[in-house]
Amino acid sequence: MAGDPPVPERIEFVEVGPRDGLQNEKVLISTESKLALVARAIAAGARRIEVTSFVNPRRVPQMADAEAVCAGLPERPDVTYIGLVMNARGAERALATGRVDQLGAVCVSTDAFAMANQGQTSAESAAAAMEIVAMAQAAGRSGQITIGAAFGCPFSGEVAEAGVIALAQQLAAARPAEIALADTIGCGNPAQVARLVAGVRAAAPGVPVRVHFHNTRGTGLANVWAAVQAGASVVDASIGGLGGCPFAPGAAGNVASEDVVYMLERAGVATGIDLAEIIAASQWLSGIMGRTLPGMAAQAPLFPQTIEGA
Repeated sequence: MAGDPPVPERIEFVEVGPRDGLQNEKVLISTESKLALVARAIAAGARRIEVTSFVNPRRVPQMADAEAVCAGLPERPDVTYIGLVMNARGAERALATGRVDQLGAVCVSTDAFAMANQGQTSAESAAAAMEIVAMAQAAGRSGQITIGAAFGCPFSGEVAEAGVIALAQQLAAARPAEIALADTIGCGNPAQVARLVAGVRAAAPGVPVRVHFHNTRGTGLANVWAAVQAGASVVDASIGGLGGCPFAPGAAGNVASEDVVYMLERAGVATGIDLAEIIAASQWLSGIMGRTLPGMAAQAPLFPQTIEGA
């Protein structure tokens, strides 16, 4: 209808299942299964994959095999492997593998969550993130920065949009590959998402905006749609809808890759992901995890289906 926001022709899809999807799981997943998940994501068309995080294994035991995962990654020059890092030590570890193409740094919008997540203030987390991007660039890699708790904080509650926009403007000086807005506890709503994406785009012109939504309160897909209409060009999702944060009470799973792909592709927004393949990956992962995963498209008949002889 006339006056409706424009729909982009395509977005860039980032599969975060091997890292954010698995990091909060209590049952340790084998390195072999993690690599199989990466391989299935690639087979489905994913060309940017968050493969692991280089963090203290005592705090996040699921990611203790970061170097082993990197060592087993397939040689794919067409795939960008992302390693999440929280500090310079983590960045050094990631770069030392020789397999991480992009460092993912994290800063946090509030002091309360920054202290719980990284043991530092919000301002300190921003400075550390900018340093990580500089380290990546010096090593011939790229770095991106995610603003955690951008839509609300598990400890402080509401987060001022103006503060998040100002933080993004500061981060843009590091020349990151993108700035991501993360709804860490899944409290955002579509109107808020549209305002914040538009505000960050205006404050950091030329820097792509990436979005990362959790589906804690059932608003994840609506938030994805609001974000892409507002100009976000990169969308995170996790196969099966797995995910959560060890340091954010109540954080539930990410938006499911198969659900995001179904919604966007049906709406005419290309993702580069084969829906049948990503659903097959979700069903495989459900077997690995030993339970039905939250993603909905994998629990429904494939639609549309090609009917033989039709």
